[in-house]
Amino acid sequence: MSFQQGLSGLNSSSKNLEVIGNNIANAGTYGSKSSRAEFADVYANSVGGSGNVGIGVRVANIAQQFSQGSLVSTSNSMDVAINGDGFFQLKSSSGDLLYSRNGQFKVDNQGFVVNGQNQRVQGYGVDPQGAIQTGVRTDLQFPTGGLDPKETGKISMALNLDSRSKVTMPTPTVPATDSIKLDDATTYNNATSVQAYDAKGQPATVEFYFQKSAAATVGSKDQWNIYAAVGGKVLGDAIPAKPIIEGLTFDSAGLHPKLSDGTALGSITLPDIPMDTSHAAIAGIKFDMSDVTQFGTGFTISESSQNGNAPGQLTGLTIDADGVINARYSNGLTRGAGQLELASFRNAQGLRAVGGNAWMGTPESGAALSGAPGSGTLGVLQSGALEESNVDMTGELVNMITAQRLYQANAQTIKAQDQVLQTLVNLR
Repeated sequence: MSFQQGLSGLNSSSKNLEVIGNNIANAGTYGSKSSRAEFADVYANSVGGSGNVGIGVRVANIAQQFSQGSLVSTSNSMDVAINGDGFFQLKSSSGDLLYSRNGQFKVDNQGFVVNGQNQRVQGYGVDPQGAIQTGVRTDLQFPTGGLDPKETGKISMALNLDSRSKVTMPTPTVPATDSIKLDDATTYNNATSVQAYDAKGQPATVEFYFQKSAAATVGSKDQWNIYAAVGGKVLGDAIPAKPIIEGLTFDSAGLHPKLSDGTALGSITLPDIPMDTSHAAIAGIKFDMSDVTQFGTGFTISESSQNGNAPGQLTGLTIDADGVINARYSNGLTRGAGQLELASFRNAQGLRAVGGNAWMGTPESGAALSGAPGSGTLGVLQSGALEESNVDMTGELVNMITAQRLYQANAQTIKAQDQVLQTLVNLR
């Protein structure tokens, strides 16, 4: 028996206590992962024989445990938690690529998404049309200014006209008068409106009126006329007022809308919207309602959209489960602003901890496998949440007591060896 076994036991137990203490210290650190001290016995080199006595113990490895931590909700939409496999990717000030599970992000004064150490979050940007550039990693950056106004150039509508509707078009008169009176609901069947915008983003409410008229000839189908109006006046200069779509018919199934000349309904150009005190003139708006049907159900609008907008200021950001970041504006619009990219490793325990809740890749970890959240084996994201440390406090306290007892036991072996040597010294 020598002092070496006891000393190695003391050193290993001390290192184990350090690991346990570090786990306990970081139990409240978001994205932190617990570590475990792994030990190996030590034997002296010898030739032959099977009765060798070990000479102690050594710390073989400090292994980090990358099990999932609990997710806790926060009130910050820029807080993001990973539910599943993967790491956020960060670029340090020196250009190194780091990996982290801590999703406490913010936007700096240049519009870059950064963490608490001002390391830039990596992801996919967007092109001028707002499409995400998947596969092209970059520093995520958002425009800090507002959304410019855009003049409406197209209005689209998908709806159903009730085939059971009664004819509301009045009998023609001589001289001709308007066949629709906007202030008389008995002259049309249904109405709806869409907000359009001029070049400065000033709104103009475009109203659409749907009027069922009797069949043009005996045995033919009833028809529909559609009028467009702004400010209580039907668009266009015709007298009497002229519909933008006239004599619309459907087949027996209520499908395949056709115009009075037999051509299929397609996109048309609305008459110019005249200028008034609240907005400028708007010209050349394309109107598409080719998805219209005529079923025996009520008048319903399944889609109504236009491509213009008022100016808006950035009011906030939200992050979807697939990592897509959406910018919210004061005009009610949302625009895609980028997408977070995650990375995974074949051997996550091979990563090297560098502090600040971050790791670096090593040859032992293998190359990073990057992709969008939810793709492959990568986890999904939860916005407004953070991942807590995976440290089990109860287990760590038990481990600390065990490590302390082991330290005391190894101290006893040194004490026993000292007593043996003292006995030898006292021999006469």
